[in-house]
Amino acid sequence: MQAGGGRGLRERIRSIDASLTTPLVLPERQRPVRIFALGLAHSGDMPVWVVLLAAAWFLGDNAWKLRAVITFAGLALVEIVVIGIKMIVRRQRPPGTEGMIYRKNDPFSFPSGHAARAVLLSLLALRLGPLEAFVAIALWSPLMVLSRIAIGIHYVLDVVAGALLGGVLTVILLQLAVLAGARF
Repeated sequence: MQAGGGRGLRERIRSIDASLTTPLVLPERQRPVRIFALGLAHSGDMPVWVVLLAAAWFLGDNAWKLRAVITFAGLALVEIVVIGIKMIVRRQRPPGTEGMIYRKNDPFSFPSGHAARAVLLSLLALRLGPLEAFVAIALWSPLMVLSRIAIGIHYVLDVVAGALLGGVLTVILLQLAVLAGARF
């Protein structure tokens, strides 16, 4: 293989990714829609889910307590793995001015932690129930993830990789839960 051959492939992948992403980014002139998308993007933030899980723990029965513990463990696992990969890959977010909190606190975009989190939440709701929770999360999660592309803070490949990672980590988490004696 020629020296720099890997760099050429990386550049082609980045070019394809940018061409897939660009049409999905909302134009600046659609300000009200962009503001809505920004709010939707924030609905997948970790603090939102920590509050929801705390409520499930404190207000729920034993089944909800188990769901909350397993889901919190999954969110922690996703966070650790995503941050580790981001520190290795160090792919900069797409250029833009939206989502400054993300750009300042987490300048790297690959993989999307929100996409990984969305898939984990969806799969856990499917496995652990109740059905209403799964339906709500399954309807919300693709919109939240697409909003991250729409406001210009993720590329399509970031989201696809995050979603795949979320699926793999969910399988691992459920296996660990069973080994730890969880019954669901």
